[in-house]
Amino acid sequence: MPIHAQRSIPKVIAEEIETALTYYPELENTRIEFKFKKNIKKSTMQAQPTLGSFFRNKKKRSYVILISETIKISDATFFTKDIPSPILIGWIGHELGHVMDYRTRSNLNLLWFGIKYLFLDKHIVEAERTADTFAVQSGMADYILQTKDFILNNSSINDDYKKRIVKYYLSPEEIMHLIEKKDKTEAAKKPL
Repeated sequence: MPIHAQRSIPKVIAEEIETALTYYPELENTRIEFKFKKNIKKSTMQAQPTLGSFFRNKKKRSYVILISETIKISDATFFTKDIPSPILIGWIGHELGHVMDYRTRSNLNLLWFGIKYLFLDKHIVEAERTADTFAVQSGMADYILQTKDFILNNSSINDDYKKRIVKYYLSPEEIMHLIEKKDKTEAAKKPL
């Protein structure tokens, strides 16, 4: 797949990033840099507007998706690039869901959003569930479900990380409910 001119993508995970991007045609002209980082506190990936574009018009903002080089699972450390492809696509799709959310917000609203995310636990829940919802509505439900399954049903992943996923993100049951709701809405739109 071709790498879009608006992107900076590490070659080692370019295929997974390009696959996830196909589910978000609305982001075609949005500048997004995907960048590995040594470690991201309490997270595997993190999407945010770039500092240089933060005060621009929301249509001209650019974003960075930081990707932790490693994931610590119990006592073992795994390189993110070695995670199974569908799982990585799901994680990237979730982060692109954050970008979808951010791009509709004014600068002041986005600043307030960031402050609440840092200090209010209930706002983290809202933000993460919104990103999951964007991913599911974009057609990435299978990838998101595989990512959840990988985390929640993997005996090697430590319980604190699993608890964080259960606390902040949509559950597999909630994702299935969103899929059913989306299917009903689409069926209702089709002419008889």
